[in-house]
Amino acid sequence: MRGIYDFIIQPKNTRYNNSKKIGDTDLILNTEIYNHQYVSRKAIVKSTPIALSTKIKVGDEVIVHHNIFRRWHNVKGEEKNSRSYINENNYCVKEDQIFSYKRNNDWIAADGFCFVKPIESTDEFSSDKEKECVGVLKKIDKTLLEFGLKEGDLVGFTPISTYEFIIDGERLYRVLTSQITIKYEYQGNEKEYNPSWANSS
Repeated sequence: MRGIYDFIIQPKNTRYNNSKKIGDTDLILNTEIYNHQYVSRKAIVKSTPIALSTKIKVGDEVIVHHNIFRRWHNVKGEEKNSRSYINENNYCVKEDQIFSYKRNNDWIAADGFCFVKPIESTDEFSSDKEKECVGVLKKIDKTLLEFGLKEGDLVGFTPISTYEFIIDGERLYRVLTSQITIKYEYQGNEKEYNPSWANSS
């Protein structure tokens, strides 16, 4: 099965990531099907589009949009699948719904996207734990590389432009490359912010 313009993927494990193993017991963290925070975002590529040239290969592990595997209820209360659903093991996704792919045990940002790790807030009068719209580039696409940026740079990004992901125990924001607005110089007091619960995900 191959799509003309779509990738065909399957969940890496299950559609939802809402349980945790504690000893011999599985603890259910959430039972709401519509809560995107507990929807699995890792998938395996089963086929690539016929009409597109892509660096992503069959068998690659990828990070996808949170709505791909999510179920929801319509106005009649009926449970529905996303538009991507073909069957439980096959989903069709557009190129811009894949944000990162794994190659040689390393995550690579797909074109048009980057991943930023927030830094701790230094504002003693604020209750916010992280500095707004500022972070460290962790995964970078070719466009930002061409602009002279690199992983580890301190950057600013536009408000309301982030989606939260937990990748290998790190809480990162997926940001569109076009929404990276500025490169800052380090002042020496910057500290990356990673909440303790991210390491246990």
